[in-house]
Amino acid sequence: MKVSILTDNYPGDNTGAEHGLSYFVEHNGTKILFDTGQSALFLQNAFKMNIDLMERNLIILSHGHFDHGNGLAHLTGGKLLCHPGCFVKRYRTIDHTYIGLKNSRDEIAEKFDLITGKAPYRVSDSVLFLGEIPRITDFESQHTAFSFEDGTADFVADDSAIALQTEKGLFVITGCGHAGIVNTLEQAKKVTGEQRIYGIMGGFHLKERDRQTIETINYLKKNRVKHVIPSHCTALPALVAFSEIFPIQSVKTGDCYTF
Repeated sequence: MKVSILTDNYPGDNTGAEHGLSYFVEHNGTKILFDTGQSALFLQNAFKMNIDLMERNLIILSHGHFDHGNGLAHLTGGKLLCHPGCFVKRYRTIDHTYIGLKNSRDEIAEKFDLITGKAPYRVSDSVLFLGEIPRITDFESQHTAFSFEDGTADFVADDSAIALQTEKGLFVITGCGHAGIVNTLEQAKKVTGEQRIYGIMGGFHLKERDRQTIETINYLKKNRVKHVIPSHCTALPALVAFSEIFPIQSVKTGDCYTF
């Protein structure tokens, strides 16, 4: 398994950064472009990293926020898999800033072989798209800073992730983790039947050293997760709390993780 960081919040030695996320995931012969950031930066960094994105088997969009999907405007062709809710119009509640995707569902469907669904989707024998993630804990997804066009609360129901099945257990990759990391991992366990969690990486959407952060850390400790790699939308107070328990490192564009 190999995960190459094409876009994240911090730059590498010769790779640029933006607020966004894009990973190139390779596992057992399957190559996935997981999210595309908010611009063409992921393409520029892939070129510098000698990664040929034309070799991808498909694109997976974790959810319909601009910093994960607007890079789609710079690609065309092939399969694109996501939750159908990715294409809604959505805003920051505080200032009504638009944070949804630049392209509509129809525009995306013209460019790609679009596959949408709320149910889990088997990508390969060892890769599973988790679909819509049930919100089962009492400490995650309790509040939201986002709203729909009509002003109602947007809890980002389209937020999903991928589970890579390995001999050592599940390795789960999130885009932002709006559904909650524990909810996401519980969904991965449920749909795969595998109870061991080998690793978790991506955006954790944890901002403070609060109950959600501490409960998430305790869950990962209880499940003896070997690789804990928060990035993107995980803020410093939460990162500090994680660093006290796990040997985390700063994720930068241009990094390649092999497990």
